[in-house]
Amino acid sequence: MTLPNIRYGIDDRPPLAALLLFALQWLAVTAVSAIIMGKVVAALHFDEPAAQFLYMQKLLFITAMSLIVQIAIGHRLPLVVGPAVILLVGIISSGQQDINTIYTSIMAGGIFLSLLSGLGLFHHVAKLFTPRVVATILVLIALTITPTILKLFLDASSPQAVPANLLFGLALLLAMLGADRLLKGVWRSTLLVWALVGGSIASMLLLPASSIQQQTDLPLFSSVLKNCTTNLSWDPGLILSFFICFIALAINDLGSIESIGKLLQPAGMPHRVSRGMFITGLSNVAAGFLGVIGLVNFSLTAGIIASNGNASRFSFLPAALVLLLVAFMPPVVAFAWNVPSVVVAVMLLHIMSMQLAAGLMVAFGTPGFSFQDALIISIPAMASVLVSYLPPEVTASFPQILIPVASNGFVVGTLLVLLLEHVLMRQKK
Repeated sequence: MTLPNIRYGIDDRPPLAALLLFALQWLAVTAVSAIIMGKVVAALHFDEPAAQFLYMQKLLFITAMSLIVQIAIGHRLPLVVGPAVILLVGIISSGQQDINTIYTSIMAGGIFLSLLSGLGLFHHVAKLFTPRVVATILVLIALTITPTILKLFLDASSPQAVPANLLFGLALLLAMLGADRLLKGVWRSTLLVWALVGGSIASMLLLPASSIQQQTDLPLFSSVLKNCTTNLSWDPGLILSFFICFIALAINDLGSIESIGKLLQPAGMPHRVSRGMFITGLSNVAAGFLGVIGLVNFSLTAGIIASNGNASRFSFLPAALVLLLVAFMPPVVAFAWNVPSVVVAVMLLHIMSMQLAAGLMVAFGTPGFSFQDALIISIPAMASVLVSYLPPEVTASFPQILIPVASNGFVVGTLLVLLLEHVLMRQKK
C-alpha cells in the first residue's frame, strides 16, 4: 500500500519554496555519492590534480544527465542516480589494465544491459539469481572492496600518522552508528551528508595531514567534454569480468526501481522497469565513452521519501541542473575534492557494512535456511577474500586472458556461487 503521509505524488509539482528545499536535499545526497566514488576512482587512475578534477567533473556531468533522462523518459520515478559500487570493484580488479581498455569494457557492459532490458531478455538471466545467489553477491561486494577501504585508512603523510587515522575513523564510524539510532526522519535518511561534512571539518582540525589543498590556477568554467575515451581497446577477459559485474548491477537497478514501485504503486510498472534499466544501460555506455565509472539507481530514496512525504520526480530536476552547472566549475569540484581520505574510508566502510547486513538479511530470511545454504554463501565469500588480497606479482603470473577474471574476487565469488547453487549443490525441487 502507498504510505499515508505522501504529500506530493510522483507527478505533482510542489510549491516553489518546497520544491527548492526538496531539491537541495536530493542534491546533497546525489553529490555525496559522486564525491566519494569519484575521489576513489580518480586517484586510482591519475596522479595530477588537474586530471583528477576533470574526472570528477565528467562524473558529475554524466550523473546529472542520467538523472534528467530517467526523470523525463526513463522510469519517471523519484530515484537517486549515482556511481555503482560494483563497477568500482571491477575497476579496482582491473589492476594495470590500460584506462581505455577499462572504460571500453564499461561501454560494452552498458550495451549488454541495454540489450537485455530492451529486448526483454533480462528475466531469463534473473532466474539464475536465487535468494542465496543474491545474498552472496551482496556479501561479495562488501568483502571485495575492503582492500580499497584499508588503503584509504593507510593513506597518511607518514607511518606515524596511521594510528591517528585509524582511531579517528573508528570514532567517526561509532558516531555515525549512534546518530543512526538517535536521528529521525530526513536527518537520519541524509546521515551520510552530515557525516561527510562534519567528518571533514573534524579531520582537518584534528589530523594535520588533512589540511585543505589550495588550487588557485583553475578557471571558473571549463568544458568536461574533452579527453574522452574514444580509443576503443578490447580485452575479452576484462569484458567478461565486467559483464558479470553488470548482471549484478542490473539486479541492483531492478531492486531499486521495484522498491519505489511497491512504495508508491504507480501505473505501468513493467514499462517503467524496462525503460529505467534501458536508460541505465545507455548511461553506462555514455559513462564509458567519457571515461568515468558507470551509474545505477539507488534504493536509499525510499527511506527519504517515507520521512519527508515528497515523492515528486520534479523535485529532482533543480538538483540535477545545479549538479550539471557544478560539473563545469573546476573551483567547486576542487573544493569538494578536499574531503580527507580517512573520511572517504569511513563512508565506504559504513555503506559496505549496510550492504553486508542486507546480504545477511536476504540469506537468513530464506525459509528453511540450512547449513548447506550457509556453505553456498560462505565458500564463495572466502574465495573472493583470498583472491582480493592476492599480490600483484601472483596475479600477473596467470594466463593473460584469465587475469581480469581470476584476479577479480567478486567475479570469482559470483561464478563459484552460481556453480554451487545450480550444479554442485543444487537442491531437488
